[in-house]
Amino acid sequence: MTKELENCKQKRIEGGHTCVAQNDTELRTDDRRGILPLMQWLSDGEFLRGAVVADKVIGKAAAFLLVLGGVREVFAGVISIPAAEVLENAGIPYTFEKKVQNVENRRHDGICPMESAVLKTEDPQEAFSILEKKCAEFQEKKY
Repeated sequence: MTKELENCKQKRIEGGHTCVAQNDTELRTDDRRGILPLMQWLSDGEFLRGAVVADKVIGKAAAFLLVLGGVREVFAGVISIPAAEVLENAGIPYTFEKKVQNVENRRHDGICPMESAVLKTEDPQEAFSILEKKCAEFQEKKY
């Protein structure tokens, strides 16, 4: 783990943040749950390109966003097996505290809806389109 990623990991834990990322010029923190921080940072342009990211939970959906963003290294408190496979296939080094079969939903009675939505794809661009639609559905329902 690089010094930058170790710093992000510590800031995430100490600050109680869900996600912390650092590129060459900027460090960002976010407290929202799920993939929202990564979706936001991805839409901000080039922030994630070459960044290191420490996230509380990384499922397959988040892993695809990290790949699309062009991150160089990742730490996860919890990572799903499908997420690990996505990062490995993209050649992105990662470390984690706990690996699970799948990320659970917030009720802990099934798979996270974002991870479930992208389980059958291996294409990051297709995953992004699926996730944009899923996020829009949730906003309509105020989930």
